[in-house]
Amino acid sequence: MARLNGKEVEPHADYGFFGPGSVVWKVWSYPTAPTVGFQRSVVVEELDPPLVAAVHGTQGIYERTRTRYDRTLRYFAMVAFAGSDQVCKAADVLVKVHSKAIGHLPYGEGTYDANDPASQLWIQLTGWHSILYAYEKYGPGKLTAEEEKEYWESCALAAEFQTCSPDDVPRDRAGIRAYFERMRPQLEASPIARQAMNHLLDTGLVLPPTAWWMKPARTVVARTHRIATIATMPRWMREMAQIRQSRLLDVLVVPVMRISFALAHLSPRVELFLLGMLSPSTVTVVAPVKLGVPPRTKEVLTPEQARTRHGYAKPAEAHAEFRARQAVRVFGDGKPPSDQGLIESQEVLGPLA
Repeated sequence: MARLNGKEVEPHADYGFFGPGSVVWKVWSYPTAPTVGFQRSVVVEELDPPLVAAVHGTQGIYERTRTRYDRTLRYFAMVAFAGSDQVCKAADVLVKVHSKAIGHLPYGEGTYDANDPASQLWIQLTGWHSILYAYEKYGPGKLTAEEEKEYWESCALAAEFQTCSPDDVPRDRAGIRAYFERMRPQLEASPIARQAMNHLLDTGLVLPPTAWWMKPARTVVARTHRIATIATMPRWMREMAQIRQSRLLDVLVVPVMRISFALAHLSPRVELFLLGMLSPSTVTVVAPVKLGVPPRTKEVLTPEQARTRHGYAKPAEAHAEFRARQAVRVFGDGKPPSDQGLIESQEVLGPLA
């Protein structure tokens, strides 16, 4: 049994939904995924008005930046690497967490709901696209045509753990481009979107406290990470969000990041140490994969098989009564939503503070 930080690494129950040899494990286990890839996804997401309204309404990214980043990254890593029972449980409790993020749009008419399928599709596609983009730009490079086809098929499979429909997930790069073109007129860099994007670009907010003599290095790491993430964003998006960065920095940061990630990837334990600095709770999810600890049962399941075996409803159908009560509290009674989902999620997604 492999050990990490003096403790035995607990195996997953099974291989989950992808397993060894899958393109998902190949891309998501590279150090670009939890760093530039993940940061890019949460930054780009904020351009969607309903999503940023939900983010702004809960204030989680401002009041508990580090734990919010940690919990969100843990969830995405679980879908990629964890056992089927863990993933089903996480997806189920996430519906209850998102039921808190409802309200009236701060700009214009209408309401927002973090469980809305359109918002969930936006999160799913920006996340998976950003992870792949960072892998291609700062990692080993382009996938083969067969690998890319598998990647987007896997994205559709993973969408079954969101409230969106997997049928709406494009199955190739052309389809992904078409989706973002359709979304572009709906995107908006409102004041709360710009505030959230700049906040989330500050990697220093999610790094652990350091001794005074390490602060200069910490600042360099955070600044370089910000440059690398901005360099992955298209010009029109940066202009919309009023994010400035020279083309020279865009070019210079590429070899720096490629070399840094390649060196980190030489040692699984170094990768896990660096991951622990960004997202401590994600280490236990990734460690069995990085250290070659086999699951208790060597099988890969489909989402339908997993839900039947473990007794969970599809996320789109889960907790309908609870979500309805939340809507009555917010839209009918004018009260804040219940925190029940957040409280219950700590066992699965990690502590809130």
